[in-house]
Amino acid sequence: MDRILVTGGTGYIGSHTVVELINNGFKVVIVDNLSNSNIEVLDGITQITGTKPDFEKFDLCDRQKVIQLFEKYNDIKAIIHFAALKAVGESVEMPLSYYHNNLESLINLLIAMEKFGHPGLVFSSSCTVYGQPDELPVTEKAPIKKAMSPYGNTKQICEEIIGDAIQANNKLKAISLRYFNPIGAHKSALIGELPIGVPLNLVPFVTQAVAGIREKLRVFGNDYNTPDGTAVRDYINIVDLAKAHVVAVKRMLNGLNKNNLEVFNLGTGRGVSVLEIIDTFEKATGKKVNYEIVDRRQGDVEMVYADTSFANKELGWKAEISLEETLASAWEWEKYIRNKMNKSK
Repeated sequence: MDRILVTGGTGYIGSHTVVELINNGFKVVIVDNLSNSNIEVLDGITQITGTKPDFEKFDLCDRQKVIQLFEKYNDIKAIIHFAALKAVGESVEMPLSYYHNNLESLINLLIAMEKFGHPGLVFSSSCTVYGQPDELPVTEKAPIKKAMSPYGNTKQICEEIIGDAIQANNKLKAISLRYFNPIGAHKSALIGELPIGVPLNLVPFVTQAVAGIREKLRVFGNDYNTPDGTAVRDYINIVDLAKAHVVAVKRMLNGLNKNNLEVFNLGTGRGVSVLEIIDTFEKATGKKVNYEIVDRRQGDVEMVYADTSFANKELGWKAEISLEETLASAWEWEKYIRNKMNKSK
């Protein structure tokens, strides 16, 4: 049974990926500093899979602890690196924190991988590396333009760091997964997106507004050059996204990747506006969303959605879960969390 290291494994995407890895017969060790997640996520993972993954709490910016981790778990076969600060708006306000955290953690991992001879990395990248693309949908060959935010820039720089490391050491291999906007929750409603403080992503803000946690949803701008004036994104179900990481790990372990560095777009191939999300949520749940239009948010791209044909063909993977089902799962997760909090009072 191969062991996979998942950094940021108690986070939103990480936890769902851990579930899919365990369900596919992998052993998992999670590293997370819990700065943007909760240790109780481990309980949800365990309930869903019947297996509790190994867990180590520390910050990947601590190089010595990263080295000690690889000494302790000497059977790691591949690494999935999620751990990063990830909010566009926050990165504009706190650029130095983003550069320190997102770059240093990756560098430390790569140093440890070289030291211990671990060749395989699946990197959690983002469509933000494309900036505002010239053509839609976006293919993997689209030019990497100037990032619209420090967060997007850290993803660009991280990909460059990985490329340079592979250039210098041809034993290293990496698959960079550039995903679009993950939303929704596991169908069990035992794990989902759990923002600490005010949500920085759209769908948790929608569900919290409906649950009465927030007075209303703020829609950032309705004067974009889009069909209804609101920003357009490619929203992908979190479980579909998690499954793609398992496919990438298997591809790497089986030696199927043709190059030492591969890049794949992960999305649905369809652009959806903010107002469409609201409308679809209302239809899927029967709940009314109270919202207001406010000024645009700095760092936001007008419109971006993926051309997923390369990932569909090369990985044999495709997003399958509908937007309606995805938004309904987000609402079930919100209700589960509120009920759990009320019981603990």
